Amino acid sequence: MSFTSFLREKQYLENVSTNTLRWYKHALKWLPSESPDERALKNMVIRMREKGLKATGCNAAIRAINCYLRWSGSPHTIHQLREPQLVLPTFSNEQVKLLVSYKPKTDFQRLLHLLILILLDTGCRISEALSIRSSDIDLDSLLITLRGKGRKDRKVPISFELRKVLFKYLEGRDRLFVASTGKPWGRMGALRSVKLHCQKLGFEPPARTLHAFRHTFAINYLRRGGSVFHLQTCLGHASLDMTRRYANLVTEDLQQIHQRVSLLAI
Repeated sequence: MSFTSFLREKQYLENVSTNTLRWYKHALKWLPSESPDERALKNMVIRMREKGLKATGCNAAIRAINCYLRWSGSPHTIHQLREPQLVLPTFSNEQVKLLVSYKPKTDFQRLLHLLILILLDTGCRISEALSIRSSDIDLDSLLITLRGKGRKDRKVPISFELRKVLFKYLEGRDRLFVASTGKPWGRMGALRSVKLHCQKLGFEPPARTLHAFRHTFAINYLRRGGSVFHLQTCLGHASLDMTRRYANLVTEDLQQIHQRVSLLAI
């Protein structure tokens, strides 16, 4: 068994995406050998931490390494590290209103506004949003087909409000998000534009700005009575645990719920 065989099977038999293959390659560089024992694996995790990797970064590598270890028939796997349960960065209701009510005037402003509306309305990843084509949009059924991780397509619903904007924008276009140079709009360009747009509207965007749209969608989906199982489908998560992690309710929500269910309030 070897790293090369593992990667070839992932590429040619499981047809994983280029990004997933790159993730495996990067993670496997941490292994001291192709058949590490338990002590070598523990030392590897210690080395990760000494190099400054946070628990989340270590766990990302550990998931890929454990996949290889199971494939190779190794009797050993690595326990993931406990990660701090941080409050997920989101946009406030006031900030969402500013973003949604904005009236674009130029072609670029309309492009940016459309991207923000799609992120807020569907909770999709930025990579999924930027790859949307006109053929992926079904205005009659109010559905968009997204190309998710692992080359897995899924259909997600859109609102009537987003359909109005898409209807005005789609005519004569193939790919939605194309720069003035004719090249597809990239993640970094979108990030810079969104941050600058927020600042012009009078507020500083939250940390992990593009992913904060996803967090905002998930939390508000649950706040408004959406099912966590439907949310899992919308977000394209393989497991429900990932969805719960995205959709942590803020303390104020928990307090409001407690006031309704407390036995002392009868």
